[in-house]
Amino acid sequence: MPDAALTEQLIAYLKDAHSIEGQALRQMRAAPRIAGEPGLSAAFREHLAETEGHEQLMRECLERHGASPSLVKEALMRAGGEAFVLFARSQPDTPGKLAAHAFSYEHLEAAAYELLRRVAERAGDEATTGAADEILVQERAMAARIEASFKRAVDASLGDLAGAELERRLVRYLGDAHAIERQSETLLVKGRAIAGAGELAQALEDHLPETYRHAALIAERLRAHDSSPSLIKDAAMRLGALNWGSFFAAQPDTPPKLAAFTYAFEHLEIGGLQELRLVAQRAEDPETVGVIEEILAEESAAAERIAQTFDAALDASLRAEGVAA
Repeated sequence: MPDAALTEQLIAYLKDAHSIEGQALRQMRAAPRIAGEPGLSAAFREHLAETEGHEQLMRECLERHGASPSLVKEALMRAGGEAFVLFARSQPDTPGKLAAHAFSYEHLEAAAYELLRRVAERAGDEATTGAADEILVQERAMAARIEASFKRAVDASLGDLAGAELERRLVRYLGDAHAIERQSETLLVKGRAIAGAGELAQALEDHLPETYRHAALIAERLRAHDSSPSLIKDAAMRLGALNWGSFFAAQPDTPPKLAAFTYAFEHLEIGGLQELRLVAQRAEDPETVGVIEEILAEESAAAERIAQTFDAALDASLRAEGVAA
């Protein structure tokens, strides 16, 4: 007979997964229309059918435990899905922005199912474990499809830009990358303070000096193009990170939620940097290409290290809830 407290935690993770799928459905329904690139649109249409199946699987898992989706979580995630679509649609380079953010979201979903699978295994729920494994394969495959589309998305975003116009677009991509690094700095500082002791806190601590250096390197490339970081973009992104920090601090299971979000955020950085590298290659800027490749290697290593903390983060959260891990 599974522990009642553990079952309660499993139901909470199922509700989280269902709400994430609800947001994904809104994004997948809108994304094919605004993607601006046929291959990317096709990938979103294909994944929409998979996402509908994921939502149904999570609903069935909840029903087996006599539970139902959380109305509050569903409403919050729906609002987030609508904001995501509006943001992507408002950008002059919609295909690239949409691809990078969708790439990050797929990794948020993957992290959620990695955690759900672990809780289900501890609770002896084989049906939920199997559902999480099945969905994980499809989420990771979709992330790979999006990653493979980055060049086409960037080409669609840039169109026939050349000369001074291409230079201005490269500077804008550099400014966006700098703003994301500044957001990452704030998120890491807040994150290490609320993660508690352990592997996750140490991973965030170790990545912080790298992130400071990444921001400095990108600022140098902006100066090389007679530009500078955008104070408005940087301030907006740092404010967003502060808000996320407050959200995580209020959660009863902070470590695993923080691990999942920072894992997804690393992939937002990775996606944006891969696209920036493509823009720099088209603009024939080998110095920027070299800098971005150096940063990409460290971001990828940080993402992998965060993924390796999932078990420890989950165990710490379960112990805090009085559940034997």
